[in-house]
Amino acid sequence: MKNYFVILLSLFFVVQLNSQNSNVKIEPVNFSKVTVTDAFWKPKMDLVATKTLAACIYQTEEKTGRIRNFEKVARNRGEKHEGIFYDDSDVYKAIEAMAYSIKTNKDKALEAKADEWIDKIASAQLQDGYLNTFYTLTGLDKRWSDMSMHEDYCGGHMIEAAVAYYDATGKRKFLDVVIKWANYFDSVFGPGKRNWVTGHQELELALVKLYRVTNDKKYLNLADWLLSERGKKHAVGYTWSDWKDTLYAQDKEPVKQQTQITGHAVRAMYLYTGAADVAAHTGDADYLKAMRTVWEDVVYRNMYITGGIGSAGSNEGFSKDYDLPNEQAYCETCASVGMVFWNQRMNSLTGNAEYMDVLERSLYNAALDGLSLSGDKFFYGNPLASNGKKSRQEWFGTACCPSNIARLIASLGNYIYGYKDEKIFVNLFVGSETSFNLPKGEMKLTMQTGYPWKGDVKCVLNMKKKITSTIAFRLPGWVTGTPAPGDLYHFTKNTTEMPELLVNGNPVKFDLQDGYVVVKNEWKDNDVIEYKLPMTIKKVTARNELKFNNDRIALQRGPIVYCIEGADNNGKAWNVISPISIDFNAEDFKILAEPVVSLIANLPCIQISSDGFTVSSTMQKVRAIPYYAWSNRGNNAMQVWLPSTIKDFKVNN
Repeated sequence: MKNYFVILLSLFFVVQLNSQNSNVKIEPVNFSKVTVTDAFWKPKMDLVATKTLAACIYQTEEKTGRIRNFEKVARNRGEKHEGIFYDDSDVYKAIEAMAYSIKTNKDKALEAKADEWIDKIASAQLQDGYLNTFYTLTGLDKRWSDMSMHEDYCGGHMIEAAVAYYDATGKRKFLDVVIKWANYFDSVFGPGKRNWVTGHQELELALVKLYRVTNDKKYLNLADWLLSERGKKHAVGYTWSDWKDTLYAQDKEPVKQQTQITGHAVRAMYLYTGAADVAAHTGDADYLKAMRTVWEDVVYRNMYITGGIGSAGSNEGFSKDYDLPNEQAYCETCASVGMVFWNQRMNSLTGNAEYMDVLERSLYNAALDGLSLSGDKFFYGNPLASNGKKSRQEWFGTACCPSNIARLIASLGNYIYGYKDEKIFVNLFVGSETSFNLPKGEMKLTMQTGYPWKGDVKCVLNMKKKITSTIAFRLPGWVTGTPAPGDLYHFTKNTTEMPELLVNGNPVKFDLQDGYVVVKNEWKDNDVIEYKLPMTIKKVTARNELKFNNDRIALQRGPIVYCIEGADNNGKAWNVISPISIDFNAEDFKILAEPVVSLIANLPCIQISSDGFTVSSTMQKVRAIPYYAWSNRGNNAMQVWLPSTIKDFKVNN
């Protein structure tokens, strides 16, 4: 009997050890295990749960035919499809955002609305498992005939939504729907069956999520196979002329041989996120090698200071290296959301904090800019300069961005913490609570912080018995200011600053490992760790190759990139000269009801006479605000990159 108990105990520990993925260095903590209390992010999550999702629901049910299409399929009366062929995906992304918000806010009315939509979706599924309202209403004989028509993209978002809803509520109805759909897809496509290249990548990463929740390896194998299909000239259909350019959809070369970022930015982000997810479970080093090479091409040659990507509107994506115009920047919100996804996966695979630095830059700037402070207006593209004609919109014909930014903010808990064995990682500084099941017991961690306005981070540990473990705090690249060899952006003053780390009020020594401040200790109940980051104002210059930013500076404090907006500067933003020698000071400020830290300085402001020839300048108080908060007070001129000399001054007011 004793030996039998020992065997059972041994098997239990084997299962526990195998529950962590041996191919990753950091396991992200799931949003369902994190309670966000942060003064900066919690109001935004509440706003998404109310105003943003209310806008999505209104547009989905009242203003457009997105939900009506599912009802029409269920009635089967030969009714016409409304809207665009990929509109189903917006319904799924909205449900995914609902799932995260339901878990966070326990909103029964929102859960009832999600259940109502799920019932309508389930009623539209065909007997064989197929589910797509466009082809079911316009002609099933044409399904899977054109790889550019987003059938797989819609299916991928459906899977993501169902997995999130199952995680949040424990309800299986939607999960069973997508399992049936995935089994149908697997019966049609794969080795020895039909070839297929996903037109808009998304299904790859979604299938890995389905594998994780079901533990059915065929979904992982199917995701891997879809990745392997690229670059073999299997694409068919080409309804869109863009698809004739294989670079547009990252289909010119096999994924494992790709070295440059090309084509449509959102498709690329979802592709490489999926490749990272597959690599995490298969240990395929070729995926990781290719992704690192492509990542360097993105970050070192094709990324804006805001973390935005995809400068060209013509292909909603990439053009040539260092082609990063400011006023014409496309920078789709969805692409910035994709940067968050991909960089989290790269951090997980490698254990290196540099990926979380890029994630943070995209999250606080390029992605967050996509949502208004009121929560019900949006940017599709996010330029870094405006002549005052750019404004936020209530909705779009192609409405991928509103629900995408909603699901990102609602799922913020996914990105804060990580763990591996007995090691805890604090990746984002967001007030929150979570617990870790360490080998020697459970540890609760409560984080308090005024970030991103203040650099003080306080973590309180609670446990029933003493536990020896390692805690690693990310050391943001903006703290040290030490650039990598290929970095596009540099601080004008390369002053080396380091954080402070205190345990119970006493300074402690720490190690630096892969961009983390690491401390190992025997922790006891109510231990307090204080992590203090210097929040100095940084002036940033760009590499000479970025011609649009020659002789210009940008401003950054902590993770926040700043801009000059006309609303704070006598209606103008293009008349400011910001010499490198003049320093800015931080000042508390409010933009509508949003408390922020603004930057102020007395700067020369150019005045041009009515004849257009006489130029003079006066010193005026100029205020810079966080980039994410611009265009919330009506149409205003705006600039991120400010001329540092008169020679680069341009009139656009």
